[in-house]
Amino acid sequence: MKYVLVTGGVVSGLGKGVTASSIGVVLKACGLRVTSIKIDPYLNTDAGTMSPFEHGEVFVLDDGGEVDLDLGNYERFLDVTLTKENNITTGKIYQSVLEKERRGDYLGKTVQVVPHITDAIKDWIESVALIPVDGKEGPADVCVIELGGTVGDIESMPFIEALRQLSFSVGQDNFCLIHVSLIPVLGVVGEQKTKPTQHSVRELRALGLTPHLLACRSAQPLLDNTKEKLSQFCHVPAANILNIHDVPNIWHIPLLLRNQNAHHSILKQLDLLSIATAPDLEAWTRRAETFDNLTDSVRIAMVGKYVGLTDSYLSVVKALLHACIACSLKPSIDWIAASDLEDDSAQSTPEAHAAAWKTLRNAECIIVPGGFGDRGVNGMILAAKYARENNVPYLGICLGMQISVIEYARSVLGLARANSAEFDEHTPDPVIIFMPECSRTHMGSTMRLGSRRTLFQTPDCITSKLYCNPEYVDERHRHRYEVNPDVIGVLEEAGLKFVGKDETGKRMEVLELPGHPYYVGVQCHPEFKSRPGKPSAPFLGLILAAKGQLEAYLSKHQNGS
Repeated sequence: MKYVLVTGGVVSGLGKGVTASSIGVVLKACGLRVTSIKIDPYLNTDAGTMSPFEHGEVFVLDDGGEVDLDLGNYERFLDVTLTKENNITTGKIYQSVLEKERRGDYLGKTVQVVPHITDAIKDWIESVALIPVDGKEGPADVCVIELGGTVGDIESMPFIEALRQLSFSVGQDNFCLIHVSLIPVLGVVGEQKTKPTQHSVRELRALGLTPHLLACRSAQPLLDNTKEKLSQFCHVPAANILNIHDVPNIWHIPLLLRNQNAHHSILKQLDLLSIATAPDLEAWTRRAETFDNLTDSVRIAMVGKYVGLTDSYLSVVKALLHACIACSLKPSIDWIAASDLEDDSAQSTPEAHAAAWKTLRNAECIIVPGGFGDRGVNGMILAAKYARENNVPYLGICLGMQISVIEYARSVLGLARANSAEFDEHTPDPVIIFMPECSRTHMGSTMRLGSRRTLFQTPDCITSKLYCNPEYVDERHRHRYEVNPDVIGVLEEAGLKFVGKDETGKRMEVLELPGHPYYVGVQCHPEFKSRPGKPSAPFLGLILAAKGQLEAYLSKHQNGS
């Protein structure tokens, strides 16, 4: 197994995840099979209990793993299906070592960070690297490892030591280290500063790791004298200093790496030049250039709780992007804080209230993504009501689907206090209830998680036609609450149709409103399986409906014919 390690220096949030994914894309384009591992040095066992404001969205895998959003980047860029083991955290490592210690596996030895924690890290990396993730038999050729955080962080020290030992044990020809660093430009002088990168590389070398390539993040392309300086003081050949400057869209990053012969430097270091081919990035180039040249846009209102940090809905944004590009459109997303739509905000923050409603009314389609807790729920209900009454295309995901059920029960069935048991335990009309298979006390991994099958009740529904499958679809889930089976009958009599159910027939998965241009709610999270060039069906339907093209598209693609 060949390993490519991507570390970061100077500051966090430099785009190590996109860089690691792009390296994987270029290596895959050279005919190699690629897998990836993300190391998160925090103590949480997984990302499941972390606030989206804290760490961006929680990405859900097929096997139910709740992981860092960078694994979403890997899956989208490399078109692979990862496992929860591909996300290593300090919590997981310590948990596995402590379990072994309790079982007596260490035979009375004093359990220490070195060698026991570092050995556990190495063993984990080496075993996970062998898991095939691309649907083929046997292990991949190259494993790209991204070390989260910044070199020098106390919490990542055991990982750096383990990776140093790994580089030594696998041998020079099987290990390539790429260090991502920042080249800032200060004030009026406008000079590209190399000192932060020099210090970062010095810190890395003091810990026993020497970078083979530098990936330098900057606003503008690097000047030649900056490259020479970096080469001289960081002990890296000038040809191995890559410049990842700001680009119009992230699909340019693999092309940027290819144009700087990054693949050649990496393949040379890993002794793979003889088996690799020239990188074939034709489709990728076409995609990046198509996006740059789009002129028509579609206005999408995103009504959510965590709109202060757009990374909270990263996969939803990417799924909208994939769907828009398939329709030759540029997404124009208007972020609306759900609480700003509520009647209370008309008194407390009248300007924000008026602006939110003006934005909502100007939108061509509305999306209410997933979330937890009761903040902003009434605003979401108002958005769903507006979409339903004004024939505006609407997509509700997870919580967004539950919101549309609550709104329908209140407005159409006349159940004024209809609510979810999540928001009001004592509601007389609980249309959304707690799922019986979950634990009420433990937060982590107690949800209905991972890939589950939805069976379509009729092949005539819009959703099954969009999926080009009249029978079923497998999508990923992450929820504790669901539509109360006792109210399905009255809701359906009143016109709301539950066209997708789980295999027991008791859990509602997809709802549609006949007679509306596009009013769809899904209990799953279809955004997690959206890919460039393979947009997610519910998102594609939303964008097509927003432009009045849905019926023409469905008649053309009738059930895959």
